[in-house]
Amino acid sequence: MYPLVLILLTGLLVLDRRIAWYGLPLAVFGWVTAFYHLLMYVGIVPESLQPCGSGPSCVQDDLGLLGFVNIPMLSLLSFSVVIGLLLMFMQRTRT
Repeated sequence: MYPLVLILLTGLLVLDRRIAWYGLPLAVFGWVTAFYHLLMYVGIVPESLQPCGSGPSCVQDDLGLLGFVNIPMLSLLSFSVVIGLLLMFMQRTRT
C-alpha cells in the first residue's frame, strides 16, 4: 500500500494520465496478498502452508472491530477500493 501512495501522488503532481498503468499491478498484487492473509486468518489455509514462524502470529485477532472486521479484511477492502478507482480513472481518461 505504501508504494502506491508515492506512485499515485507522483502521477497526480505531474498530471500523468498513464499513472493507473503503474499503480494497478501493485494494487492487484496487494489485493492477492491481502486475500491470502484473510484466508489464513479464517483458517482456510492449513498451518503447513502458513509462512508464520517465530514472532507475532499471522492469525491472532489483535484488532477486531464490531466482532467481525479485522485487519486482513480492511486491507482487502482498501485494495479493492484502490483497484476500483484506478479502473474508473482508466475508463474516464480513455482517449
